[in-house]
Amino acid sequence: MNLNEIRQNIDEVDRQIAELMEARMDLVLQIAEYKKSQNLEILDSSREHLVLEKIAGYVKNPAYTDTIVTNYQDIMKNSRSFQEKLLKK
Repeated sequence: MNLNEIRQNIDEVDRQIAELMEARMDLVLQIAEYKKSQNLEILDSSREHLVLEKIAGYVKNPAYTDTIVTNYQDIMKNSRSFQEKLLKK
């Protein structure tokens, strides 16, 4: 495979990731609305810890584990920020 073909494959994976991230954010919105209706805190540390453990377990190549878990930490941080903005309304 040449560089352009690899980049095209990355572009396709990025498209799929964006679609999945949008679906995830739809669910984050539902969680925010539920938390607001139940007067719950945004941060659930035990849940986040569990998610990160699951994500680490899904990774097949151990060389990628730290990077992927770190990406998920960022995803969850941004999801919390999104929820905070919604709950301020």
